Amino acid sequence: MIDETAIPTTEVAWTAARRIIRSLYPPIDLFEDIADPADWPLLLSAEQKTNPRLMETIGNLDLIPPARRVGGDGASYLMAPFTHVSADRPTRFGTGAFGVLYIGDSFETALAETIHHHERFMQRTHEPAGWTSQFRELVLDASLTAHDLTDAAACAEALDPADYREARRIGAALRAAGSDGVLYPSVRRPGGLCLGLFYPDLASSPVQGRHLDYHWNGARVDYYREPGTGAVFAVR
Repeated sequence: MIDETAIPTTEVAWTAARRIIRSLYPPIDLFEDIADPADWPLLLSAEQKTNPRLMETIGNLDLIPPARRVGGDGASYLMAPFTHVSADRPTRFGTGAFGVLYIGDSFETALAETIHHHERFMQRTHEPAGWTSQFRELVLDASLTAHDLTDAAACAEALDPADYREARRIGAALRAAGSDGVLYPSVRRPGGLCLGLFYPDLASSPVQGRHLDYHWNGARVDYYREPGTGAVFAVR
């Protein structure tokens, strides 16, 4: 078991980092609106009277402290990972009781991470071979004081490729103690780095990049495609 109180911190400032998400998630109007986040509770109260399904789109806004909410262009990409959480969908550093925004230091890192998780889904559901789900690349910045888990030997338990129990315990403990998030080596791409942010205001300037399609051959993702150009790339 790792002593989370002994994990060092480091200042992180990334520009043009990458995140890849499923394209089926549309922008959330409330977050994209010019209204001040401080006014959102009142707007929600009024809107719910005519749109009872509104909360299904927005998720649980109470999971984000008011002072840490963000609004404006692209804010959906920063807010949604924190309002749409479930104990049925825990992540490496998230138990499902709180959200974590994961970012890769490069397109290649984000691609490797998302392909791994997409492959696990396709394997579990026994999907037939073919071009499958559409994804979108996000380009964004991040700035925070991160707990540094890049010492692979000391933090091996938290970086286990398949067992996330220690990582989730550390994530919950660090967040409860006031941490901004974690910096850690990508488990899916050697040499890559990832961030797990515990609050949306630690990232900024999200813009949409490329659209992507993944090809599933029945056992693994072997190609990805950029529909905008028609270019197809092999996945090694």
